[in-house]
Amino acid sequence: MRGMRERLGELMQKDAVKFVGRTIFYFLILAALVYLYSYSGIDQPHFIYNEF
Repeated sequence: MRGMRERLGELMQKDAVKFVGRTIFYFLILAALVYLYSYSGIDQPHFIYNEF
């Protein structure tokens, strides 16, 4: 009986699994960048302090 680690290692060597894993990984990075972009305030007008 093979260990779980050996089975997982064999599964990770398949091209389809690599493709799906990388696709999910890059999608998560892209989603995080889009999420962080919403906090950057690039599309918001600049604030000018008029009290002085």
